[in-house]
Amino acid sequence: MTSTSYDLHRVATPVLEIAYHRVGERGRASDVPVILLHGFPYDVRAYDEVAGLLAGAGREVLVPYLRGYGPTRFLAEGAVRSGQQAALAQDLVEFMDALGIERAVVAGYDWGGRAACAAAALWPERVEGLVAAGGYTVQDIARAMEPASPEAERNLWYQYYFHSERGRQGLERNREELCGLLWRLWSPTWAGVEEAFAASAASLHNPDFVDVVIHSYRHRFGLVEGDPRYRELEEVLAARPSIAAPTVVLVGEENGVIPAVDQTGTERFTGPCEVRTLPGVGHNVPQEAPGAFAEAVLGLG
Repeated sequence: MTSTSYDLHRVATPVLEIAYHRVGERGRASDVPVILLHGFPYDVRAYDEVAGLLAGAGREVLVPYLRGYGPTRFLAEGAVRSGQQAALAQDLVEFMDALGIERAVVAGYDWGGRAACAAAALWPERVEGLVAAGGYTVQDIARAMEPASPEAERNLWYQYYFHSERGRQGLERNREELCGLLWRLWSPTWAGVEEAFAASAASLHNPDFVDVVIHSYRHRFGLVEGDPRYRELEEVLAARPSIAAPTVVLVGEENGVIPAVDQTGTERFTGPCEVRTLPGVGHNVPQEAPGAFAEAVLGLG
């Protein structure tokens, strides 16, 4: 599937005008839609092949741009440009509400995986099934200042960079160079990384991208306050609630930011949960292994 093979749509939620792509048509009456969620610093192009495979299997697929990416925009000039996990989860549910979707299979990686996990934990009645590349990724903000191993800390250099004004300015001035570097570091064995990044880079020029990204990486370490709109949700997520939805966890063995051993968190999944390890696959699981990602989705509903 090419990047021009489906049309752009927009829908208003209480906070955002969310731009999204729709692929395929509603299949059997028993089928629920599939919502695919990208991460940082990626965009909807990550799902071009996955969406095509799912549509070919008769599924209706929705692929939204997250807040701060591509054509998605905040409705109010004064809205907090928050990147916190509760905001991403609320965006997903409000997106479903705006489109009249009661239940969906949700799938994601990186920020998108976190949004999907958090939504499945907060609103279990809305999630038919979950594909979580990287496993359970609800943030444990209360313990964010506890050090990891030196090797793991080294991989998080970009997060610490974003904690400083130097990092904010670096992202603003060098967003394509910096984000392209992250793509390469996080998917070290992916031969198609350069071409794929070029197709997604335009989405990083959203006017809210820098503000949303910087807030995300500061909030998760408890360095800035969250948007008051999401305070109660963050309080629930602070307990790192379990997820009951049937889940497939996809683990990229060559993930350059999160070691494979740290990518599951299966004790938080209380429903049926299967872990599938993907040799030779890095951080951008749907774009590096679209067949495996689509297969995981199709097995859930």
